[in-house]
Amino acid sequence: MTSVKRLALFDLDHTLLPLDSDYQWADFLARSGRVGDPAEAMRRNDELMARYNAGNLTADETYEFMLGLLTRADIDELEQWHAAYMDEVVRPAIDDAALDLVRQHQEQGDLCAIVTATNEFVTTPIAQAFGIEHLIATVPERVGNRYTGKVQGVPSYQEGKITRVETWLNELGQSLDSFEQTWFYSDSINDLPLMERVSHPVATNPSPALRALAQERGWPVLDLFESLQDAKS
Repeated sequence: MTSVKRLALFDLDHTLLPLDSDYQWADFLARSGRVGDPAEAMRRNDELMARYNAGNLTADETYEFMLGLLTRADIDELEQWHAAYMDEVVRPAIDDAALDLVRQHQEQGDLCAIVTATNEFVTTPIAQAFGIEHLIATVPERVGNRYTGKVQGVPSYQEGKITRVETWLNELGQSLDSFEQTWFYSDSINDLPLMERVSHPVATNPSPALRALAQERGWPVLDLFESLQDAKS
């Protein structure tokens, strides 16, 4: 690890993916009737997403709902559901532009990791689909072959992303300050703490708030999915 001089960190939802994997997972389960009444489950999911977009949803409320979905079955059955979710929802949404961005860093020998607030169960197969070995995600508590619906340790959210990244790097005998150059690609103003800690913050498919801040600070803005927007228009 001592020879690696550059670190590239990537948020996932709306950064590498043109969707929110947490929301889409909940929607997938709701539509298939796996988490109770489909209409009520979809209504609850839409309500939480609207509150998130409005900036008045707490992390605790998010995890209570999203991790609660993992308590509906044992891990073996959840993995079967997730395989169908990957085939139906995630893989068709993975865009070449995002794969190319990751590949550019990998070919330069950079240490790469996805750093996401979405839980580890949902995102592990997605990180594998991008060919990224290292994943820093919120860890759902597990007892035996079932999830409890609770968070284990520090959630990978806002300042918690810095804590989790530093813990991971410490395990590798490194720190954020060990690298000559560090990147973090994100779409969300929630990721401002970590963006301010790296040498190269990149506002990627940014929210209006982050786009305005990036322009004010002179940070690069990367719109990966312009071709997808053009195709829809």
